[in-house]
Amino acid sequence: QVQLVESGGGLVQAGGSLRLSCAASGHTFSNYAMGWFRQAPGKEREFVAAISWLGTYYADSVKGRFTISRDNARNTVLMQMNTLKPEDTAVYYCAASRTINPRHYVYPREYDYWGQGTQVTVSS
Repeated sequence: QVQLVESGGGLVQAGGSLRLSCAASGHTFSNYAMGWFRQAPGKEREFVAAISWLGTYYADSVKGRFTISRDNARNTVLMQMNTLKPEDTAVYYCAASRTINPRHYVYPREYDYWGQGTQVTVSS
């Protein structure tokens, strides 16, 4: 059984920063691509960032502001979020994928396991 647990969400003013963490257990962490998605009320879940042995990938909306990283020894994936905007407000989900095609990282259906989500709220 694979488990993903996110932490680090909260309330921050526009222009501020947060760091999200996702702790993984129950699988060989390094074999998986790890992604972050977010979902705002009334909207579909959208891709934010992903990381694998092939590199890092970002949605255009967060490029230059967010940084994804991973620590395979600690089975953890992090996402540093800087210069936050009110439109970044959403529930953020960590997910694990066995796909080896980076072009598929943007699709939620390509992910096998999901965390429960952590709320990020950015006030204006």
